[in-house]
Amino acid sequence: MQPSAAAPEPRHDERLTAPRSWWLIAALISLSGALIMLPLGTLPMLGGLIVAGAAAAMTVSAYGSVRVRVVAGSLVAGTARVPVGALGVPEVLAGEEARAWRTYKADTRAFLLLRGYVPTAVRVPVTDPADPTPYVYVSSREPEALAAALTAAGAGRPAREAVSADAVREERGA
Repeated sequence: MQPSAAAPEPRHDERLTAPRSWWLIAALISLSGALIMLPLGTLPMLGGLIVAGAAAAMTVSAYGSVRVRVVAGSLVAGTARVPVGALGVPEVLAGEEARAWRTYKADTRAFLLLRGYVPTAVRVPVTDPADPTPYVYVSSREPEALAAALTAAGAGRPAREAVSADAVREERGA
């Protein structure tokens, strides 16, 4: 198999997992389910423990399983896939600036992949004139690496220039 036929490796791949304290809360919810069913007997108590624990664990796992990737010339954040040629220069946000873009500076038309337990993020303007989305805001534990991957993939360059840079990399076998 030729190297160019292989699937391109992601330039950035990050999973925004839920914090450990959320798993503790899920365990306490499971215990609460058991205590609620305790007056009905031992078997219903075990059923309450299992059902409440499974529901809480599935909720925490689903919410904490979102991935942020830069792969195949696209930013993949959750269910969204945006070509990097349609993105401007990425901006790393931390602390108060990240909070401001999540709250009072936020635009209702923007795509936001928010995780409140991740204090840093990357904001990237959408430069495609046909797209009404002004920017993409993505929570990230590694915002510098995400911004570097977006820049390396062609974000912030005109679409024609970004495509030609990828074509040159393909010709070299990189």
